[in-house]
Amino acid sequence: MGTPMDRLRVLFVNTPTLPPMGADTWVQLQVLEHLDRATHDVHIALVTGPRDRPTPTLSRVRTISDVHVVPTNFGPEFRTGTVPDKIVTLAKTLPAPLRLLRLAAYIRRHKIQVIYTSDRPRDAYACTLLSRMTGVPTVVHLHVAYGDWMNRMLTTGMQRADALIAISEFTKRSFITAGYAADDIHVVHNGIDLDRWVPSADDGAIRREFAIPADAPMIVSVCRLFAPKGPAELIRAVADVRLQRPDLRLVIVGEELYAGYRTELDALVDELGLRDCVTFAGRRSDVPAIMGTADLYAMPSFEEPFGLVFVEAMAMRLPVVALASGGAPEIVEHDITGLLSAPGDHAALVHNIRMLVDQPELRAAMGARGREVALSRFSSTRMAAEVGAVLALIASGTKRRPRTHKEQS
Repeated sequence: MGTPMDRLRVLFVNTPTLPPMGADTWVQLQVLEHLDRATHDVHIALVTGPRDRPTPTLSRVRTISDVHVVPTNFGPEFRTGTVPDKIVTLAKTLPAPLRLLRLAAYIRRHKIQVIYTSDRPRDAYACTLLSRMTGVPTVVHLHVAYGDWMNRMLTTGMQRADALIAISEFTKRSFITAGYAADDIHVVHNGIDLDRWVPSADDGAIRREFAIPADAPMIVSVCRLFAPKGPAELIRAVADVRLQRPDLRLVIVGEELYAGYRTELDALVDELGLRDCVTFAGRRSDVPAIMGTADLYAMPSFEEPFGLVFVEAMAMRLPVVALASGGAPEIVEHDITGLLSAPGDHAALVHNIRMLVDQPELRAAMGARGREVALSRFSSTRMAAEVGAVLALIASGTKRRPRTHKEQS
């Protein structure tokens, strides 16, 4: 391994203060762990938390070797709430400029060559300020498609970054439509820790816990519960499939994102007479085990930016039912690793689920192919190498930063 001066010196910036750890943080930490230390000198600025209660991010970073930790806190993140609540939150962020100056001094002292962060508004904006203060280029990793809901802090951070990394071609297209330069948006598909997603012998414990017979076809869906993920559409489709397959079972894993949505789903289950068919498992730490006992994975999510859970299901040899929407078609190959249907086509969704429920040989073939694809295309090592290549390109100074049409005018 070379000295720090021989390697690309990268500063990761990840300062969320509100749990739980989001997918963007999870991806960033996978990159942090798998970047080749022979060619990268890795630093991360993060919130450490109290000594006796470290943040989830710090706890995870402590398990990764050869990382320089820079305690940083830009203040609390904004929550939705009343105007007085937001004024109090703003007041608490007043020390942030001093911390920003300290981080800029760290960047100069350690001769950091590129700053890498995610599309969290505060971090993206802070990194562009750091870039202006130090002259070090910034790369922002995009985990969502462009939308009018994005606040000024986030759009400013993205506009002033030297490059953007999009998690899918779908995400990239959304930014091109918004006016960003196509050549300056680099697509790097997400990857997973394949060591965690390994099919193993099923001992029946999960099915016993959920009171699902060993021979009953079982669908699993794992997601934060809110409308765009399609849990209501999935429940309605299962109701139709169950007319011919009354033994069918559905397990939905995940917590509601907005208060009251789980109540709506419960009401739908009762309305359709599916109380003995649908299980809401809530948040679980044993998702691989649950997937390991299921027969297929289904999530009719609309305009999913990527769909990391599709890769996880494929790694567990599950055929996937999804929509031909968002980034899903970049992961799930129709008729090869799963079945896709058009958004809003209820009949096609029902048909796809019924086909896989009724044909165990087809499930096995698609599941086997899905495992092969996950291993060959979606490893964390591959993802980190591709992100590293983008960081090296930007650090070399050969790429200009992306600008919107509005900026160029």
